[in-house]
Amino acid sequence: MTDTTRSSTAVPWRKTRFGFVALLALSLLSGWTLLRAFLFSRFAGNETSFSELAQLIAAGFQRDLFMALVFSLPWLGWFVILRDRAFGEAWHRWLFTAASFGFIAWQIFQLAIEYYFFEEFRSRFNTVAVDYLIYPHEVFVNIGESYPVIPIVSACLILGVAWTWLARRLCRPMWNDPAPLGKRFFHFVGALALALVLAVTFNFKGATISKDRTLNEIANNGPISFIAAFWTRNLDYTAFYKTLPKEEAYARARRLLTEPGVEFVNPGESIRRRIAGDATKPRLNLVIILEESLGSEFWGCLGRTNTLTPAMDRLALEEGWLFTNLYASGNRTVRGFEGVLASFPPLPGDSIVKRDRSENVETIARVLKRDGYNTLFLYGGRGVFDGMRAFAVHNGYDKFVEQKHFENPSFTTAWGVADEDLFKRTVTELRDLSKQDKPFCATVLTVSNHKPYTYPTGRIAEDPLKKKREHAVKYSDWCLGEFFKAVKNEPYWTNTVFCVVADHGARVYGSQTIPIKSYEIPMVLLGPALVKEPKQLDQLGCSLDVPVTLLGLIGRPYESLFFGRDLLKGDPAHERVLINHNRSIGIWAKERMIVLSLQKSVEYYEGDPKKVEVRTLANPGATEQQLSDDCAALFQVADDLYMNQRYHLDP
Repeated sequence: MTDTTRSSTAVPWRKTRFGFVALLALSLLSGWTLLRAFLFSRFAGNETSFSELAQLIAAGFQRDLFMALVFSLPWLGWFVILRDRAFGEAWHRWLFTAASFGFIAWQIFQLAIEYYFFEEFRSRFNTVAVDYLIYPHEVFVNIGESYPVIPIVSACLILGVAWTWLARRLCRPMWNDPAPLGKRFFHFVGALALALVLAVTFNFKGATISKDRTLNEIANNGPISFIAAFWTRNLDYTAFYKTLPKEEAYARARRLLTEPGVEFVNPGESIRRRIAGDATKPRLNLVIILEESLGSEFWGCLGRTNTLTPAMDRLALEEGWLFTNLYASGNRTVRGFEGVLASFPPLPGDSIVKRDRSENVETIARVLKRDGYNTLFLYGGRGVFDGMRAFAVHNGYDKFVEQKHFENPSFTTAWGVADEDLFKRTVTELRDLSKQDKPFCATVLTVSNHKPYTYPTGRIAEDPLKKKREHAVKYSDWCLGEFFKAVKNEPYWTNTVFCVVADHGARVYGSQTIPIKSYEIPMVLLGPALVKEPKQLDQLGCSLDVPVTLLGLIGRPYESLFFGRDLLKGDPAHERVLINHNRSIGIWAKERMIVLSLQKSVEYYEGDPKKVEVRTLANPGATEQQLSDDCAALFQVADDLYMNQRYHLDP
């Protein structure tokens, strides 16, 4: 019998074209199962119960089977469309083989990507992965410098070739096995029906088999989590999260935002307030330095024995005010953006920096512009990334300096110009602003402390070719030290408040839905106009409190919609942290953490993260319920103001 002769002999089903698709689906199931087992062995805790393990296996298999069926449908659909006689023709054999190889090699590559993504974020694909596809320049350069791409791709290609060869060998008779249209249609409809049945048996937004966030992530399926992240970037807050009656939510939010010297301007559904101050006080300049990923864990003055920040340790302890109990509002730069600049709660879904209703929102730059300030934003990367330039220039910043404005930088990374180039440009830009007859507010966002952790040689003793996070931290610290040496020789040093604060911590680790321990960040205030003697301040706060505290230190009256508190004037009994992780939001106060998640779920935790592992609270009481309502009110009001485009004072 020749290759072109149609067989009249019965072919075992496993060796038909349908058996080929079954083999492909089984291979996908095997790959996802092996990845899940590997993730469990590497990242799951030692306290996983047998029940949790059984649920993890069941939930994972359920999701994997669904996606295996989904990936089978294009192949089965092609069988329906293609004329049966053409299936065994030479052109189709080559096309089919090439498509099989490309598909399976890509799926193997996806497994490798998933592992490295999980290693970095302790999460299946989420909105970060979606963002990485939207901004390929930064991401692909970063990947090329951070990971062994060539060996990984080579291995995937080799495995793809091996699988394709084996599949063709096992299913060799399929080319000559006729399949009537009815039979082809039956297989397609059967797979589709089974996929639809499975689709209603699980939650596409994530697995919930444990209180341990990491176990829930391991139980999920990568392709499903990516699709869910892509389609849920803008969430209907009131549909998915705990809410209060609207009137009650605003009343509670107003009580929480009441402080000495604060007067509400409008009644009812408004949080617009007038903050008292001395209009005769000099208008001090303000410089906010948002340091990429420079979490508290690296700082010797915050407890690390082998410090990675010797320059900032010295400045903080000898010349500055060091805030020792501050937490980031999220684990992305855009969360630091909206918290430090807009004092806005980190809503679930995307940050408002990236949403479509952010052309007029309240920021510290807007507040100071109304008081006669010039405003400037300096960023080492590309302003298009995460919509940073658009957000800044639409919301109070007169000028935006980005990577393309640095003509001859001494060093660049995948994310932009090195910190030292950024700070040199900052010194000269501030000098130019200081020559004008107006005060200035400048924000500086750095990029060097980011994978692939590259920096120029000769700045610190460590070899940059090793590409270690700890070395990048030391380089970032060195750049800060050099910057402050330079500005101390500038005329504006004596009438400027400098604030160094991390946009977020270095990495997320911990079993809680929101692992708050990994969100600790430092804040240091410097400048003789403010700091008469160094001190350490242990007030509990978060990113949202930074702009309110800075405006309080400047001391002039202003109006505001900000959700943060003045850390130096507020009642300690009302200290709180508003925080976000992926699709979960929360409040931390009184050694309690309340987490609101999808499907209006509420979780309760207790413990001081600086002392013990924060644990689930089995029997929440009145205090926890009050905090839960506080959390719901603040986030609900924030969502209402934003979605109705009322988070602004300017027309």
